[in-house]
This record gives sequence, C-alpha cells and structure tokens, in this order.
Amino acid sequence: MPELREFLELPYTELEERNLKAKQQRKDRITPEKLQEERLKYLAGQPGIKAVTVLFSDLEGRLHMLDYDKKFLLKSFDNLTFDGSSIRGFTAQRESDLRLSLDWSSFYWAPADVFGAGKVLVFSDVLNRDGSPYAGDIRCVLKGFAKEQYEKHGYTLQAANEIEGFLFEGLDAEQKFHDTGRFEYVNTGGYYHSLPGDPLRSFIDTVAEVQRAMGFENEKDHPEVAPSQFEINYSYGDVVAAADQIQLYKLICRQVATRMGMTASFLPKPVVGVNGSGMHTNVSVSKDGKNLFWDPNGSEKLSTFAWEFVDRILTHGDELCLVFNASVNAYRRLDPHFEAPNQIKASAVDRGSMVRFPIGNERSARIEVRSVGPDANPYMVMLGVFMTGLEAKARPGVRYDERYLSDNIYSALDHFRKAEWTTKLLGADVKERYAELKQASADRCPRMLGTFVKAPEVQFHHEVYNQFLWNLF
Repeated sequence: MPELREFLELPYTELEERNLKAKQQRKDRITPEKLQEERLKYLAGQPGIKAVTVLFSDLEGRLHMLDYDKKFLLKSFDNLTFDGSSIRGFTAQRESDLRLSLDWSSFYWAPADVFGAGKVLVFSDVLNRDGSPYAGDIRCVLKGFAKEQYEKHGYTLQAANEIEGFLFEGLDAEQKFHDTGRFEYVNTGGYYHSLPGDPLRSFIDTVAEVQRAMGFENEKDHPEVAPSQFEINYSYGDVVAAADQIQLYKLICRQVATRMGMTASFLPKPVVGVNGSGMHTNVSVSKDGKNLFWDPNGSEKLSTFAWEFVDRILTHGDELCLVFNASVNAYRRLDPHFEAPNQIKASAVDRGSMVRFPIGNERSARIEVRSVGPDANPYMVMLGVFMTGLEAKARPGVRYDERYLSDNIYSALDHFRKAEWTTKLLGADVKERYAELKQASADRCPRMLGTFVKAPEVQFHHEVYNQFLWNLF
C-alpha cells in the first residue's frame, strides 16, 4: 500500500545543522523582523509541515503546548489568543483573554520519531489584550531584562544548567505514587556506572541524541550518584535560550522515558536516603566578547565585578529560596547529609555552599548557584540570579556569615513575602499570586516533612500533570 502521508521527517544530522544555524542567528542578534520573514517563508514553502507547536510557560514554570495548523498560523500568526483563566497563576476569569506572540528566534526542528512527523516548535511570549507584555509570563520579563542590560551596558547574560533527574519503572509513576507509596529504580549502579544497553544507559543515550539533533551542543552525560539518577550536560547559551533549553530538556526526557514505558521525574527528592536532584545554574556576564567574571589576579581568579555579583545573591539568599526551591519536596533536598547546598556562603571547594566557583579560565570563568531545584520555574530562576546579581544591594561582610537556607517551605514563604527585593523582582501582583500558589500547595501537604516522602507532596507537586487535582485547588 502506498504511503499516504508525506509529512516532514528529517535525519538527525540535518536537524542538528538547521538548529545550530538558528542558534547562531540568536547569537548574532538577527532582528525579529528578519527572522519572522525567514520563518514564515520557510513554513509556506515546506508542504511537509502540517502544524506548528507553540510553547509557553505558566507562573510555576509548567510548560504548555498548543498545536496550530500551519495554514491557519500563516494567516493568523499575529492574532493568536487563548484563555488565560485556565492557566494556574495567570489572569482571573473576568480578564481572561491573552495573546501569544511567536518568538521566531526560538524556533526548533524536532525529531519526528520523538515529537511526531510534520511539526516544528516555537516558543512564544504572552501578551495582554493591548499587546503589552503580560507580567505573569516570566519568560517575557526575563527577555525584557536581558535586552535592557544589553542596550544599557552592553552585557550579554549567559547560563548553562546541570539538570539531574530520576528514571523510574512504569508509566506515570508520579501520578500512581499515592497508590504504591514508592518509586521503583531501573538501575542501581550509581555514579558513572551503567552498562551499555541497560535501561538507564539506553535512556541517556537516546536523550543525548535528541538533544544533539536540537542544537544543544552536548558536553557529557552520565548516571548520577543515586540509583537510577541521570545528568546530561550541554553548552552555554544566552539567558532566555538557556531557560528554554531547560524546558526542552525536561520535555525530551519525559517523552523518551514514556516511549520506553518509564517515567522521568524531576522531583528534587523523590526517595529519602539517597542524593536528591538539583539544577546547578552556571552563569556569567560578558561584554564585547570579554568574560567580565574573569580576573587572573583576583581571589579565586574572579573579578571584583563577579564578587559583587556573588555578594548580592548571598545577601538575598533567604528571600530567593522560594524562587529556587518551589515545592514542598524541594526542602527535603536541602539536607546536609547529601552534599546539600544549603549554606548561604560561597566556596571553590565546599559543595554545601549555595554558590560555588568551578575551575575556569578566561573563557569559562563562571559562578555556580547550586541551591536550585530541577522543578523551579527556569525563567524565574534566571531572572532571580541575574537581576539580583546585577541590581540588588549587598550587605557588607555577607560572604563570611554562617547562615542556612530554609529547611521547609513555610519558612521560605515567610522570607519571600516579607522581602522588599522580591517585590521589585516580580512586581507586587505577580509576587502575591506566586506566593498564593505555593501556600496552597504547602497547605495540602504535611507541615513537618518527617523521614519518608508523603503522597500529597507528590500528588500536589506542580510538575505532576493532573488536571483533576489542579481543579481541587
């Protein structure tokens, strides 16, 4: 029987070439108007594309995707609307209409065997009815901040993330946790040890292949310290693209795991007694191609500019804790027995420090914010790190204090709500909406964590996709 469908399916090598070209266009700051013209021309001339998957994230960092028929999108790309009242943390019902503005610089060709044939992906900004940026879309806020820093100071904000996760047996393991009370490992080998062909290694290899095809420019991948834990590292990018890649990374992992009949989980501490998962956030600032964090004669080979950046983050560490650790479960990870980065200090060697200085050179000098959970809103994390590091006030001597981050979400909520800085960071309205979401989630979980993971902290975790439970909030 002849093949009836002729949807676009590109080889992985061609996908990589196309995505790397798009990545270079972002680096070269090609104008939005030119990119829009190029992308629309491509879509119109490519009959194998049937739909465009448009992505945006809500206030908690949950990724949302809509498929638009290509022919409809070509006619209506400048008038895409959706009901914001259906998105947790977005608008109230009385003001529900919001717009989507396609960010043509964040355009991806995706492997057909993972995402389906005949589709391309594009991230979008969320706008108000009048076309102004919507305050609850933190990606849009981050994008505006990065643009402002470049135009005012010539700064390019760069980031890369080391995102850990777990691979568990069975489909929808998180949704079924309240019945089983446990997660089943697929591998117990541990750090760097996983035999070729076993489930964890096959998963890592497949995810790495998909990432490579999507222009991630991989660096290394390996099983992590805990059983069934993984980490797949990739290269630096500008701050908005780096946050987008976090969303794509988790999406790819979940997609690949599902196809293998398993679950990729980014709960920070799904199993007590073994190391939790973090999202170490490596950042730097450059100007005219020069890394402003590097100074061969500075303390730890970091510049005064970098140290001031660090001091501002340490000063506001308590207030940012809820931004970096957004769930009840995240506070199980801030446990000193498992290399937990819960001390509000900076160090080159102490992995219990909130901020670490990896070994670097003129090109790679950076700071690593280690106290970030993999379930945090990546755009809010990046905004919190860079806006604090560049604009907040530092308290003298803060780097020599002996302080610890909150060990429970209620304490973190208290610091977050009382802080003037978090109001400036997010705006009063968005700050309160975010705090209310975190409060509601906390109140549905045991106040004291105890020694084992409770079903409600998994059930009501913002990354566990369950529309029925969301409606109970």
